[in-house]
Amino acid sequence: MDRRKSLKILATGAVAIPAVIAGCNTTDDKKAIVPEPSFNLDRNPDEIKNEKRVLDMEKFFTEHEMATIAVLCDIIIPADEISGSATDAKVPEFIEFIVKDMPDYQTPLRGGLRWLDVHCMNRFGKAFKDCDTKQQLEVVDDIAYPVIEYTDDNGNKIKKGNVKHGLEQGVAFFSNMRDMVATGFYTSQIGVKDIGYAGNSPTQWNGVPPEVLKQYNLAYSEKELKECISFDGK
Repeated sequence: MDRRKSLKILATGAVAIPAVIAGCNTTDDKKAIVPEPSFNLDRNPDEIKNEKRVLDMEKFFTEHEMATIAVLCDIIIPADEISGSATDAKVPEFIEFIVKDMPDYQTPLRGGLRWLDVHCMNRFGKAFKDCDTKQQLEVVDDIAYPVIEYTDDNGNKIKKGNVKHGLEQGVAFFSNMRDMVATGFYTSQIGVKDIGYAGNSPTQWNGVPPEVLKQYNLAYSEKELKECISFDGK
């Protein structure tokens, strides 16, 4: 299932959200000494304070839920010849961070994961993460294409797509998950390289073109040519 190309297009308009790795919990009765998180990008002091607050929270997703999220992430954005997969880009950890930072996502995602497991139990007799790849892709194909409603030029409401009865919750969940995976991946270092975005990079200016200097009857001095300007591209 190659959805990378379409996701890449969507990601160019995605809002960048800082992807960070969630801290680990400890079962030790003694208070754990958690090292201060280090941030290698400039942050507003309030942003740093908020990120530390989120990292200090207990994990939201269970191990089973995280394993399910990891499978979904790599179905949505698998590894290819250009870059690694969504899990290589730490997208599951990104989603864990987001649901703690934005609690409104918690119920929809947890409910969606529960729906996915119940659906697979009824269909295959096992949870989604325990299904084989063929079964997982069958389920994803059923919920990956939501109904799109729009208004045409004449003001008529048009619905495009067909969701099977009983899969509405799964479709809504997968649409939400796909958006989060695309945002997490394409704001990570791996995802930025996958897009081919180079960012700001130093360039070389070889001075005003000779024809422009001639037009205004100007010329560089020998000192300027020697110390500041090079027209040979070096």
